[in-house]
Amino acid sequence: MNHEPKFHGYLIGYLLSVALTLIAFGLAYLHINSGHLAFSHQFLVYAVVALAVLQLYVQAVFFLHLSRHPEARYNLVSFIFTIFIVLFIVIGSLWIMNNLNYNMTADQVDAYLHKEN
Repeated sequence: MNHEPKFHGYLIGYLLSVALTLIAFGLAYLHINSGHLAFSHQFLVYAVVALAVLQLYVQAVFFLHLSRHPEARYNLVSFIFTIFIVLFIVIGSLWIMNNLNYNMTADQVDAYLHKEN
């Protein structure tokens, strides 16, 4: 069975990626130019995050060729592990920064910055 990437697959992936990017840009542009009255900030955040997740899926399928085929199983496992590591680093970094912000007073921050310079 031939699972070689075809040009039309790349073209479809490219067009979907461009469309999702333009939709996210258009929503942000509309929100800003309407004086923030077209829809709420919360809707904009959720919409952009949903479009980003959809963009990730499109790129994983069309460009990274992640699928359920047995040949692609190792790629899928590697991709899932990579996502796990990235989430671990991002969530851990946010947690550490939040704790530093919560536990340090403004005077401590000023003293630390003065000592570092």
